[in-house]
Amino acid sequence: MNRALALVLAVVGILAIVVAIIYFAEPAKSLPSFIPGHIAGNTVHRWKRGVAAAVIGVVLLILAFVASRPRREPPPAAAA
Repeated sequence: MNRALALVLAVVGILAIVVAIIYFAEPAKSLPSFIPGHIAGNTVHRWKRGVAAAVIGVVLLILAFVASRPRREPPPAAAA
């Protein structure tokens, strides 16, 4: 279960970082139609959306790392 969750979080995190790069690299008029922020004829870059996508991507990758770590077992109780 933890491996599947970690894999999903990692894939979504990587996709969010790719979207952030697209926001930084393309002006609003050149954004793909499936990415919010497309404005016909506008040459500004959507840097706030790019920063938000980058932060979300990094947070998801950190969560994937935490979810993929093996669980520590508590030390056995001392026999009395």
